[in-house]
Amino acid sequence: MPPSSLARTVRRGLGLLVLAVAVAYLARVVSGPDLAAAFRALLRDPPGVLAALLLYGCAFALRTWSWRRVLPELSLGHSWAALHVSLLGNHVLPFRLGEALRVTTVLRRTGLPAPAVVASTVALRSADLVAVALLALAAAPGLVGTLAGGWIWPVVGVLAATMLAGMFWLASGGDGRAGRRRALTALPPVFAAAVAAWVLESAVVYEVARLAGVALSPAEAVAVTAVTIAAQTVAVTPGGFGSYEAAATAALTALGVASGPAFAVALLTHALKTAYSLVVGGLALVTPTRLRLPRVLPARPAPLPVSPDAPVVVFIPVHDEEATVGEVVRRLPASVAGRRVVTIMVDDGSTDASALLAREAGATVVSQPGNLGLGAAVRRGLAEAVRQDPAAVVYLDADLEYFPEDVERVAGPVLTGEADYVVGSRFAGTIERMLTHRRFGNRVLTVWVRWMTRHGVTDGQSGYRAFSPSAARAAEVIHDYNYAQVLTLDLLAKGYRYHEVPIRYAFRATGESFVKLGPYLRKVVPAVHRELNSP
Repeated sequence: MPPSSLARTVRRGLGLLVLAVAVAYLARVVSGPDLAAAFRALLRDPPGVLAALLLYGCAFALRTWSWRRVLPELSLGHSWAALHVSLLGNHVLPFRLGEALRVTTVLRRTGLPAPAVVASTVALRSADLVAVALLALAAAPGLVGTLAGGWIWPVVGVLAATMLAGMFWLASGGDGRAGRRRALTALPPVFAAAVAAWVLESAVVYEVARLAGVALSPAEAVAVTAVTIAAQTVAVTPGGFGSYEAAATAALTALGVASGPAFAVALLTHALKTAYSLVVGGLALVTPTRLRLPRVLPARPAPLPVSPDAPVVVFIPVHDEEATVGEVVRRLPASVAGRRVVTIMVDDGSTDASALLAREAGATVVSQPGNLGLGAAVRRGLAEAVRQDPAAVVYLDADLEYFPEDVERVAGPVLTGEADYVVGSRFAGTIERMLTHRRFGNRVLTVWVRWMTRHGVTDGQSGYRAFSPSAARAAEVIHDYNYAQVLTLDLLAKGYRYHEVPIRYAFRATGESFVKLGPYLRKVVPAVHRELNSP
């Protein structure tokens, strides 16, 4: 058996063993009537339950603040989201794998360096565990002595050393002694916040116990929470199911609570925390999220040098357009603003004579390995055009909906240096014919693009565009299906100057557009979200 398979088998076996032991223990203390009565009590007092969950959320607000305190470059939104993604992971994954998500979520969503994120996570999580252990000792020393014995002090010592090591590791990336001083200065308020967070978390078990008729003091609620969380640090089942209930029930019975009500309080407390993790953690998977470009964009990048004989390169992505592609190539002018025109046809896996006809009409043909999609073809076309050291690059659809003769109008603002990225706008120009539903769809999508970009876009989906050499080189198309929205967002976010010119448009007389509303939205909307939220 391969080592990886053996490790998985051992982990699975260990998880099942722990779960079996916990279930065997709980089977002795479960009381159906007590559980039903406690559940009905919770249903009778929704405000009390919501207030307890609000305090539970406030505990994570304190942890959010603490993370920002030791890692100021991390935004509040990303800190809050990472903590809740981790919480969600710990409630649905085995072996406390949610802890790793705390780091990976930040690294995936931000550009922060991994050492700083890992060091801050180690320091804060260790502070959390030291705080919970000391709270347990302060609130119910007899209970901790009964359940943990003399092991508690060595464990606290190791955790405290880990906390300090994490803080100094984080400070090592700064400016020497000053960085270490900042780390030591941050430690007291961060540790105080960790203590306060666990006190706030104990509101859940306190409220559930109160509603279930179990007399539990605030200090005892803190002790039960602390003992349960300590047990959860070695949980192997998803969400610590079984071990959480066993630990909380044992803590409550050690405080003199009957086993039936103790189990009911433990199970319902865990259920409420799990519900919170699923709802808030689920939202954290998609937040914080940017829906628009920032109001302030980077400065315009410096232009690349252009030689006097640099051509205007027109690239035309094609998939099975034999009826029109030859005419499109032939109708392109031989020169634009005194510069020769070079035409490149990107054959996106055509099965007809498109490539042959484009070549006969004078285009250079480059072939994709198959029908990869329009976005992939645009990406290839930009790369091929850049290799020509162009004065301007023009993208043109091959279906004769756009007039090849308008190429000088579209490329003009690039050639004069007025713009880096030019879109030929059908709605600012002349539309000979457009189907009603397509006109409506284009209008709606354009409103969306205008809102996202904060620019006066009048045609977000035009198939006629021009790029400066710098913009063509920098442009990124992050998905294969399409290019329109993500390309505009990409170039504007990099500071390239946007411009529109009016063009002529005539609806295609042959063939059929690949764009269908359902697939378009399923593929484009996630790609736009990814484009807006990439580090």
